[in-house]
Amino acid sequence: MDTNVRTPDPREHVNEEPRNDLGDLVTGFLGMTTFMFVVFFGMVIIKFLMSE
Repeated sequence: MDTNVRTPDPREHVNEEPRNDLGDLVTGFLGMTTFMFVVFFGMVIIKFLMSE
């Protein structure tokens, strides 16, 4: 018995959006590094002001 079942071809990648993975990686890495530098120097300044 034949049934009319239409299965999508998984090679079509219908839901994929074009993305720049390396750009996302670099942006995330630089953003987190910048954030950590700001936190670090903020703590250094706070410690300097508290020690006086």
